[in-house]
Amino acid sequence: MASSLNKVLIVGSAPDAVRAAEWDTSCFTHTIVINNAWKACPSWNCLIYPEDFPFDRHPSAGDLCGKRVVTAKQFVPVQNQFGGFVYAGGTMSFTAGYWALGALKPDVIAYIGCDMVYEAKPGQSTHFYGSGTADPLRADVTLQSLEAKSLRLMALARRQGCAVVNLSELESSRLCFPRLTFKDLASMTQKPNHPTQLATVVQTALRAEADVGYWVESGRYWEEHDQFDRQTLHDIDSLWLATAPEMALA
Repeated sequence: MASSLNKVLIVGSAPDAVRAAEWDTSCFTHTIVINNAWKACPSWNCLIYPEDFPFDRHPSAGDLCGKRVVTAKQFVPVQNQFGGFVYAGGTMSFTAGYWALGALKPDVIAYIGCDMVYEAKPGQSTHFYGSGTADPLRADVTLQSLEAKSLRLMALARRQGCAVVNLSELESSRLCFPRLTFKDLASMTQKPNHPTQLATVVQTALRAEADVGYWVESGRYWEEHDQFDRQTLHDIDSLWLATAPEMALA
């Protein structure tokens, strides 16, 4: 399924991540799987995981043949180009998005299995592989509002002329990206016509981040959490949440 657009798929570990196994992912230049998601999407060609991802959950050497592995050595410098982990949000769903944005320069980034909703009903699983740890819901000063962090990613992507969409069919999602079907995305041949000039509300949020200046070059922000004021980051999140109407209209 050829495409003239540079489309990137990011696959997480929510139960609906397994839908990607049924897709002809040849319309994507890269299919990025996060952590365990390599088991859900056989056609992946790029694996991204953090430093604490258990070795016994890694693909075998045979499964890695001809595929790309992205670790902190690669994604930390790229994430820093977009303001660092404190402002971007310290969870791999967002890290994968920023790495893709900086390293792959896509026209479209599409998410599946990254809704970060863990309210499983009795008898249901929180992840495609069973019950897992809800990493984005941990007590972390950078993750007070997942919605705000998703709006930030979408705004900075649009500055690069890149659209970010959500292929999920779940009823709810913490991602504020517009929904799109896989069929519509696969048939898309024209670059989304989004303004690359940052709206005033987006500029205000970025200026607030710059004024505060929270920065950890190593990416290991949790080692310096004492320097980050929770209320200050909450206020910055509020500025990003205020961009929602602008993002919806663009």
